[in-house]
Amino acid sequence: MSGLHDLPADLPQPVDDGACNHLPGMAMPCVVLRSTQGRSVDLAQLRPGRAVIYCYPRTGVPGEPLPTGWDDIPGARGCTPQSCAFRDHAADLARFGACVFGLSTQDAAYQREMAERLHLPFEVLSDADCDFADAVRLPTFEVDGMRLIKRLTLVVRDGMIEHVFYPVFPPSRNAADVVAWLAAKS
Repeated sequence: MSGLHDLPADLPQPVDDGACNHLPGMAMPCVVLRSTQGRSVDLAQLRPGRAVIYCYPRTGVPGEPLPTGWDDIPGARGCTPQSCAFRDHAADLARFGACVFGLSTQDAAYQREMAERLHLPFEVLSDADCDFADAVRLPTFEVDGMRLIKRLTLVVRDGMIEHVFYPVFPPSRNAADVVAWLAAKS
């Protein structure tokens, strides 16, 4: 299991290509996604206050090989360490009034298994049809026939995208960066 948690030292770092510049100030669209708790979540109807939605390409499946050239794709590797970091910082984020969601294009059944295995205390949302990614024009990439979202984190406040962390690198530091940003805003 350590292979999914450890990152190679020579991973290529993603660069800011401007693909998220349009997001701050955008209203969350009325897109309903399935969660790991088996419920439907309308992203336009998140509770008042702040929500943190970390979007990631895909978590690895234990015992299965990574997609072709995964370690060579800037920003692809690190979904499990990122999810674990948000798990470990969930109480810190809650202290700032932020609820947390993970989001990927993997199906809800796989996400549910992953959330249980990693003991995630928050819901993970499935954008398997890329409805949310298309609605807000998130940056994506393709590998092995899969369309995946590039790693980014949205801070949503009262239904509007307030801030975007993009690119995110290293993934394991993203949750701490979000906590620091929230602390500076308090």
